[in-house]
Amino acid sequence: MRDHPFRGVQSRAAALAACALAATLVAAGATPAYAADDTERPSAPGPITVVAVDTTSVELTWAASTDNVGVVRYPVGVRFEDFGSQYSTDTNSIRITGLRPSRTYTFSVWALDAAGNSSLSNPTLRLTMPPGDDQPPSAPGQPVAYDVAATLVWLRWAHSVENVALDRYEVFRVDTGGTLTRVSEVYQYPPGRNSTQISGLTPNTTYTFVVQARDEAGHLSPLSAPVTVTTLPPPPSCAVRSVVRQWPDGFVAHLVVENTGSTAIDGWTMTWRFWASQQVQGIWGAKVVDRVNNSYLRVASTGRNAVIPPGGTVSLGLFATGTQLPEEITLNGGLCTVADE
Repeated sequence: MRDHPFRGVQSRAAALAACALAATLVAAGATPAYAADDTERPSAPGPITVVAVDTTSVELTWAASTDNVGVVRYPVGVRFEDFGSQYSTDTNSIRITGLRPSRTYTFSVWALDAAGNSSLSNPTLRLTMPPGDDQPPSAPGQPVAYDVAATLVWLRWAHSVENVALDRYEVFRVDTGGTLTRVSEVYQYPPGRNSTQISGLTPNTTYTFVVQARDEAGHLSPLSAPVTVTTLPPPPSCAVRSVVRQWPDGFVAHLVVENTGSTAIDGWTMTWRFWASQQVQGIWGAKVVDRVNNSYLRVASTGRNAVIPPGGTVSLGLFATGTQLPEEITLNGGLCTVADE
């Protein structure tokens, strides 16, 4: 039986329409039908090599990956210390900008095919950018001790002036003979912090500290002017006996504080839990200093009862609103044992 000429024309037209539809789908970014059946990962890209580099950008290349169907792109990872970014390219090279002089970056590349199969990463490349900075930072401001305790001190200082980027501040203890011992590092990622806590100190001891700035090219600033700090004596041992008369919206508390240590206390402050909603309506034997984080009330000795000898006591009282009775009582930073009578 002979084919009808019109039937052949229809077959050819249908085939052409199917090809046109397939081309349209591919052009629109649709995943080819064969990609869904592809489970084979591409080979790892070749080692990364540097084509060109300056202080803020680098051009990299690598040997192309192979795949049974085809590689569609190469993700490129860039890491500096704990910070990372990812780029992408559909060729076996890339130019990355916005880097920082003197920083050491780690680069990695892997391949992806149309089905989403990922190759193994190639060996990473570790690269230190050329220095773009030939000037050291200025000296930091003289440190200020803004919080001092028996075994720690908080320091802050004015920032150094730097023409490119600071890397960190280094805080040194000045020992006998002028020897410097580094006690803290304050990294500037993100920039802005210019304070630190120095802990592990000895109570009732005098220390001297200086600060130095280091930029990303490794240049060191001059040392700051020194600050000398004397830590507080160790917190005293104490016991508190409390007598409280309470009603629904307030109370009167009478506190007897005993120095249970072996040395006299000369000047004291006390704190205890005291909510922001509570108000002091009267106090005797002490004076209110401030609220600590709106959760604790801090009071201090008066001129007549500043000294508490070993085994001695001091009495104070409080008339206040609320139902939160004095608890978590401290004397010069030392937690007191509390007994109700």
